[in-house]
Amino acid sequence: MQVMKWSVIALAVAAGTSQMAVASSQSESNGFIEDSSFNIFNRALYHNRDYKNGADTTTDDASDKRNGYSEEFGLGIRLLYESGFTQGTVGVGVDAHSLSSIKLDTGKGRAGIGQFSKNGEGEAEDTQSEVGGAIKFRISDTVLKYGNQMVASPVFTTDDARILPEVATGTLLTSNEIEGLELTAGRFTAISRQTATGRDGRELTEANIVGASYSFTDNFSGAIHASDVEDHLKKKYINLNYNLPLAENQALNFDFNAYKTDDDGRKLSGEIDNKLWSLAAAYSLGAHTFTIAHQRSSGDTAYAYGIDGGGTIWTANSIQYSDFDRKDERSWQVRYDLNMAEYGVPGLSFMTRYVYGDNIDTGVGEEGKEHEFNFETKYVIQEGAAKDLSFRLRSAIWRANSVQNDEYGADNNDFRLIVEYPLSVL
Repeated sequence: MQVMKWSVIALAVAAGTSQMAVASSQSESNGFIEDSSFNIFNRALYHNRDYKNGADTTTDDASDKRNGYSEEFGLGIRLLYESGFTQGTVGVGVDAHSLSSIKLDTGKGRAGIGQFSKNGEGEAEDTQSEVGGAIKFRISDTVLKYGNQMVASPVFTTDDARILPEVATGTLLTSNEIEGLELTAGRFTAISRQTATGRDGRELTEANIVGASYSFTDNFSGAIHASDVEDHLKKKYINLNYNLPLAENQALNFDFNAYKTDDDGRKLSGEIDNKLWSLAAAYSLGAHTFTIAHQRSSGDTAYAYGIDGGGTIWTANSIQYSDFDRKDERSWQVRYDLNMAEYGVPGLSFMTRYVYGDNIDTGVGEEGKEHEFNFETKYVIQEGAAKDLSFRLRSAIWRANSVQNDEYGADNNDFRLIVEYPLSVL
């Protein structure tokens, strides 16, 4: 892993310092201030989880019983500043952010589904905030960034499924010197949780990542990534995506994703031995998209993630509530998407899907089974003073047999209403 990581860095730096005949991003820099941007991103999230069969889902001794449900409502405000790069062979810039959340509604017995940090009495904090920044350097089309940043790699992804995102601390190198090829390498030493302001809420030791993605043609692309999270796990990932145009407004897309994960060193995340893959086929016909997918987990354990970011599972059946990634689990999905722009309502879309999983090895001799139904609708205002203001409703119904309930959690209905309003100041 170490040899691979430094080989990719050497390749990226060599490419960045070579004389290119075509214009690079750095050669077209307008300057530190001239290319700056400042954005304010607002997100209001109402989240309710209704547990069935009178389930008590208390997660700590300080909290009262929830009496079968949890409910949280809050507002997140993100101030995001990105400078341009200074002119010259080596461009220098900075990024900075401020993340703040405000509790609008929840109670001691209802808190605990991932929006707010809690005090010693189990009560959600009224506010929480954090600030961070990073310095960045650019040579040609290669960027090196060090500091606090949000990361999106199949083997290290900061989660953004609640009010505020996770934030990682470390170094990330991204190179786009060759058209269609992107190389990445990074080292991270901390990652915050979405419900805390601490720099390293997940107690990360050290995560080294490396990756490459390449577009072979306009319709065929592939990617390979790997990570080594010291004393926790080692992970490898591959993706193949192929789009087959059939006729006007018709196409067939195939998307394959696979992980191989093993424990490492002191095994701080426990014993890990897992292979997880999914294959999805999507047929699009004008405003309609029909998708089927199959996902399979094998090995001695379930898939493992979290220490490498709460969003590090890029497979077809990782959906609203469940990931369908348990030991030996097999799952199938059917999905339908509708884009109402084709019917004269741009910005309005609908999605519904159903996933069924079985063959789960629960370790007690009885097969685990689960299934989940999702429904989503989203509307984005297209013009006017409120342009880009969006409203998104997400609903999930998750059920499992008793042995899977014991392992994964209680049957529940999960409902989320998300309102987002991005503002571009600069």
